Amino acid sequence: MLMAWGNGDEDALRGLMPLVYPELRRIARKHLSRGVPGQTLESAGLVNEAYLKLIRAHGLRCENRLQFFALCAQIIRNILVDQARKRRYAKRGGAAVRVPLDEALIGTRTVGVEMLALNEALVTLSKVDPRKGRVVELRYFGGLSVEETAEVLRISPETAKRDWKMAKAWLLRELRGGRKISASA
Repeated sequence: MLMAWGNGDEDALRGLMPLVYPELRRIARKHLSRGVPGQTLESAGLVNEAYLKLIRAHGLRCENRLQFFALCAQIIRNILVDQARKRRYAKRGGAAVRVPLDEALIGTRTVGVEMLALNEALVTLSKVDPRKGRVVELRYFGGLSVEETAEVLRISPETAKRDWKMAKAWLLRELRGGRKISASA
């Protein structure tokens, strides 16, 4: 079904969605459970919006399930960042939407981080080291395990673990340097 969809068969995507919908809902619930103040999206809405973006995408090829979820991770990240931008603009320059950056990402207890600040830091990291940026996107936004991330990136699980550890440290330093994150004791 993934190959058929990549070749332009929209019916293949319609057939694929019932198979992947529960996993996409799990990923969406994980992001939305981080307690974003004023969050209006629900997990079903986030998944539905991702589905609409997938329908509009033409010529995307996914060799396997993990590549498909990696693509969904990018889409979910973009939806959340776009929503944060809209909220910021709606408040005429007010504070950006805050998303708690969980212990899995940073390794310390954190109160929260602005989604836009996280996105900016991730964009910078991706310029410095694209693979580490991709590891964060797959793990944090896509909910993939270390092993799944390694498979998507065609690296060893040990390399994925090292990249994850280095990326978390880099992001924490970057976000703390701009005082966009606060750690609790």
